Amino acid sequence: MNFSQKSGGKSATPSKTNKTQNLGTGLRKILFAAGIASLCASCQSPQTPTATAPGSSPGTSGGATPAATPVAVSSPGDPNTVKIVSMLPMTGSALGQSQTMVNGIKQALAETDSKACDGKIKIEYEVLDDATAAAGKWDPSQVTSNSNKVAADGSVVAVIGHYNSGAAKLSIPVLNQANVVMISPANTYPGLTKPGKGEAKEPNVYYPAGTRNFTRVVPADDLQGAVAGNWAKSLGVQKVYILDDQELYGKGVADVFEATAKKLGIQVLGREGIDIKASDYKALMNKIKALNPDMIYFGGTTQSNTGQIIKDMRNVGMAADAVKFMGPDGIKDQALIDAAGKDGEGVYATFGGLPPKELTGAGAKWYESYKAKYNAEPEAYAAYAFEAAKVAIGAINKVCKNDRAAIRDAVLATKDFNGVLGTWSFDANGDTSLTTMSGNVVKGGKWEFVSALKTE
Repeated sequence: MNFSQKSGGKSATPSKTNKTQNLGTGLRKILFAAGIASLCASCQSPQTPTATAPGSSPGTSGGATPAATPVAVSSPGDPNTVKIVSMLPMTGSALGQSQTMVNGIKQALAETDSKACDGKIKIEYEVLDDATAAAGKWDPSQVTSNSNKVAADGSVVAVIGHYNSGAAKLSIPVLNQANVVMISPANTYPGLTKPGKGEAKEPNVYYPAGTRNFTRVVPADDLQGAVAGNWAKSLGVQKVYILDDQELYGKGVADVFEATAKKLGIQVLGREGIDIKASDYKALMNKIKALNPDMIYFGGTTQSNTGQIIKDMRNVGMAADAVKFMGPDGIKDQALIDAAGKDGEGVYATFGGLPPKELTGAGAKWYESYKAKYNAEPEAYAAYAFEAAKVAIGAINKVCKNDRAAIRDAVLATKDFNGVLGTWSFDANGDTSLTTMSGNVVKGGKWEFVSALKTE
């Protein structure tokens, strides 16, 4: 979601950003805002991040980074205390999803009383909000500010985040040069980790220090978009119109869905990016209705005005029993149901894993413990945040000291991890070996699991 937010075909509106902006231009802005400079990637102590250098001219995505004024890294007040920080949207309609992720992280820490290494290391946890009230969702300036804060805080050894892939694109390079590892429970944009699956120069452009520091416990959208295309085919879809929110995650997953749909013989009637701040989409929906589609596929998140899109789709006469609406995991939350109201009935969503209620073994035990502790159902990504926190704690237990680079390396070396998601490993890119996904539908005002969806 996380993936935030989460690009083929030309959009009717300018090209995009919580699930895009032109990656080349976007990255230059990132580098200017963050002012990151090359640092020793192999040093064992926390590295020095950099502040914005006034008047500096950002290099291109593949070129040298600009000179910048170093920011001093604070020394930990207690060498036996380390900190894990989460960076998630705690403001706006993503709060419900994010709060359950925070709950999952707290659960993981509570299991060891927030300690590691037989009690010798104390683990603190800090929640940072990467959203603002003005934006109503994740905000680039807030992400940059948080990333610099984290990099400069010598007690921080791991970050859990983000929900939105566009946010991760901004923070990864900053944290990379400070040797801070990030474990994402929700970012699914393939270009963050996978060569040849995103834009030119991705993913290396995000790792200026030359080492990887980003991992994710959720499968990427090159898998999810393909699964969605196959699911649509199995649902009898023959003609589809594709929309996306012009953000990193949304456009990326829509690209993969479009390619898969065409390969499967599904007719793509059209494709365009929407203005997520539009007051309504009636004109667009009337245009789409005239093409007689079986389904509208939307690449985006709930925060991209998805509720209004669904309402206007139904209000112009595209009923749920005639025209399906499908989106990726970025819309699988209670906020979507709240926003769409009765028109949300019958909405389909894929998810990069299994819903909490469908987990088995250790996952089932975790699910019951979550409900008992918080007296509520966890949202889709809560288990993934719990797993991310367990990975971070495991790495701290292997290193047993404040050593960012060593903890980063320990996280990347995670193999055969037996967790609530099953038994899995990180590959060389920091991607999980898990590939099972799920199909879900809104029924009776709730998300219901339909079936597990296997990648081919």
